[in-house]
Amino acid sequence: MTGKNATEMLEANRAGITRAARILQSGGLVAVPTETVYGLAARADDPVAVAGIYAAKGRPGFNPLIVHVDAVEQAEALAEFSERARRIAQEVWPGPVTLVLPRREGASLAKGVYAGLPTIALRMPAHPVMRALIRQSGCVLAAPSANPSNAVSPTTAAHVAASLGGRIDAILDGGACEAGLESTILAVRDNGTLEVLRPGPFDLGRLTEFGMVGANPTAEIEAPGQMRSHYSPGKPVRLAAAKPEADEFMIGFGGIAGEYNLSPGGDLSEAAANLYAALHRGAASTQPRIAVAPIPETSVGAAINDRLRRASAS
Repeated sequence: MTGKNATEMLEANRAGITRAARILQSGGLVAVPTETVYGLAARADDPVAVAGIYAAKGRPGFNPLIVHVDAVEQAEALAEFSERARRIAQEVWPGPVTLVLPRREGASLAKGVYAGLPTIALRMPAHPVMRALIRQSGCVLAAPSANPSNAVSPTTAAHVAASLGGRIDAILDGGACEAGLESTILAVRDNGTLEVLRPGPFDLGRLTEFGMVGANPTAEIEAPGQMRSHYSPGKPVRLAAAKPEADEFMIGFGGIAGEYNLSPGGDLSEAAANLYAALHRGAASTQPRIAVAPIPETSVGAAINDRLRRASAS
């Protein structure tokens, strides 16, 4: 899409999903709710459609895309699964986890999906709308977050419309996303190690039997969300703030109040679900800067702090 046409707003019901599936089959772009954030979907085997994702987002071509599937058989047609990788997939799918695996030779994928890498990033989402859309369209779907590159990710259809309206074909409105953070990304290596490329809402404690290791030590971009500067609200962001300065929009947490409190009760899952809504609110405020209260590094707090550090580096 070139941005000359209006973006259709579709309800996430049978008629809306059917219409969205037809748009995707014809090579169009549709924003779709998932349990993490809204994704900008296109059929993963269509080079022109995939190029449309990069154009609409202003995304650099070296940053690969996540492919969403509805069945393990679809994933195995695109990637090489070791027995260990199959066991991990059984543990984490469907859900908010992306697995980076060796790309299968001859896989039916546009080259832009994997950005020249020998690996492919795959996810089986748990959201019923995204799953239904994959089934209805008959296509596996490349779907990064539905926002301009490096900007705050969208957790509502309104967020998508505000940033990509007129640049994509349609938005399926499925309400607010439950998790509110992009998926956890794990690379399953040939040598048997398992690396965290991007923290997310998944409890990594569930994978201790697989010998979890630390963050990816290389500088190579293998998956979305690895760039140092990302998730920017377009304003300076100050972290671990006990109170705001006069010119700051304050995002609070727990007992530290603010114009927007991520979770007055200090619940990290609630804070994760509200993080991007808070950053969108701060971006739209009259204050030129944003301050964020300290967030514990435990559990999903590590993923929240990862996004905040990248937002503050912008």
